[in-house]
Amino acid sequence: MNIQLVIIDPQNDFCDPKKGTLAVPGADEDMKRLAAMIKRTKDKLDDIHVTLDSHHMLDISHPTMWKRVSDGAAPDPFTILGLDNGKIVKCDMDATGQKIPTTEEYTTVKFSFLPKVTKYLEDLDATGRYPHCIWPVHCLIGSWGACIVPELLDAIHEWEAQTAVTNYVTKGSNIFTEHFGAVKAQVPDPNDPTTQINTGLIQTLEEADIIALTGEALSHCLANTGIDIGGSFSDPKYIQKLTLLTDASSSVPGFEFLGDAFIKDMVAKGMKLSTTVDFLA
Repeated sequence: MNIQLVIIDPQNDFCDPKKGTLAVPGADEDMKRLAAMIKRTKDKLDDIHVTLDSHHMLDISHPTMWKRVSDGAAPDPFTILGLDNGKIVKCDMDATGQKIPTTEEYTTVKFSFLPKVTKYLEDLDATGRYPHCIWPVHCLIGSWGACIVPELLDAIHEWEAQTAVTNYVTKGSNIFTEHFGAVKAQVPDPNDPTTQINTGLIQTLEEADIIALTGEALSHCLANTGIDIGGSFSDPKYIQKLTLLTDASSSVPGFEFLGDAFIKDMVAKGMKLSTTVDFLA
């Protein structure tokens, strides 16, 4: 059996409940359970793939990219931005995730960025997958927040001591596109290969018998990874190889509906559900 483990963004900023700038409730315990599972199953795992969110301070998903037209103030974290008659405005969201435009208008901190960012928002809307959310500054390249949670890192190193090598997949360093998943950015940049489909990862996963999927956050980076893996497989039936570890991934508060929708859709297509205790038991 070829068994692959895909871990999404197990980083301090997402998982440390005290100091993480974008801490997901429950993520610290998720990582402890995942670490215990790796130590238990380490001789059965053929490969471990770990994605690492890797952002610059200036980023399309950070407040630093934006300013309010009325007074120059940066948007608050978790502000939703969208287009309304060609203007970039703050949006409210209803219970189903539909955007409701307001009159609060925003622009970019540098005028020359505006055309590219406006086109990005247009293309993002066309995907129909996510609204554009402004997050707290997180996972800055080289920072503590971008590092892997120590307990999980210890387990990965223990697995590597068997003469294995972890595949680390960095994502998010292109400042003009959000990059949730391991496979591709939300809107790939044709001039930046790092935002386009990770064909090497897809090929490796296609050859697997079992692909365990876990990490943070279920509502965003994990969900995008799962959806894009399934959508990139040469045979849709390969989705049946996916197993979501339900006790090692949590959703961003307020976006639980995205995680729920991902699970419902992917299970209907053949994805399995398990826990860190039951997986390969």
